[in-house]
Amino acid sequence: MNVWRGLLRRPLAMAGLVVALAFVVIAVFAPVIAPYAPEEQFFDGLTLEGSPLPPNERFLFGTDLLGRDLLSRMIYGARTSLIVGLLANGIALLIGTSVGITAGFLRGLPGAILMRSTDLVMAFPALILAITIAALKGPSLWLVVLVIALVNWGPIARVVFSETTSLAEREFIAAERAIGADTSRILFKHILPHLLPIIIVWGTLGISTTVLFEALLSYLGVGVQPPEPSWGNIVYDGQSYFQSAPWLVFFPGFAVALLALAVNLVGDALRDLLDPTLRGRH
Repeated sequence: MNVWRGLLRRPLAMAGLVVALAFVVIAVFAPVIAPYAPEEQFFDGLTLEGSPLPPNERFLFGTDLLGRDLLSRMIYGARTSLIVGLLANGIALLIGTSVGITAGFLRGLPGAILMRSTDLVMAFPALILAITIAALKGPSLWLVVLVIALVNWGPIARVVFSETTSLAEREFIAAERAIGADTSRILFKHILPHLLPIIIVWGTLGISTTVLFEALLSYLGVGVQPPEPSWGNIVYDGQSYFQSAPWLVFFPGFAVALLALAVNLVGDALRDLLDPTLRGRH
């Protein structure tokens, strides 16, 4: 409740929360909200010269290069982008938290091996790794989810490792060890609850990162493949016609930027509210 009251006192955070939830509602109810099917082509959706139509009364966001309603494709694209963002970020959070808490609690050789592996993942260019895996296996929605998760868990593991190392040296952990508490009890009853604020904040901020990464991969042609719409491949399809049909790039690009901004506003507010070292600074 204190977190909710804190969010209510932050207009920008509440605005971000409303926008993010609006995108979720749009994605969930895409079949109901979208005026047309995303793959439906219209004979009157192109000009006589075969060019896409600009925004008009029938097609509010105009049409794309194949005469399909751009608004409908963006609504269904929200579903694809959010699926990737939530699942990929969730998997990355699970891997990063598991590696970080294990390395921080065990320390010694096992901890060193885990963290050097984390450093190796973080040192390798994420975009090159993602493109390589996608190109070798063939791009698909679920492969994009897995690839993004595999390249994004490193920073989370680093933060969780640092916090776990600090917690493991606290007196209450030493007291638990002294009375013979087993490792699982210490991890799940004492350390993990203290890490939840950090995990929640990183999970929130990571959604925007994964959505942007999915859009980038789709834009480069190794992400979600047509005819399944995503904001990234809509931009990719329309980039060559930016001067003659700028709406093909502007609307999906704006959607990506708006969702990323909204989630970041919420994540920043949660960080301020849940991190005791930052409370009272704003």
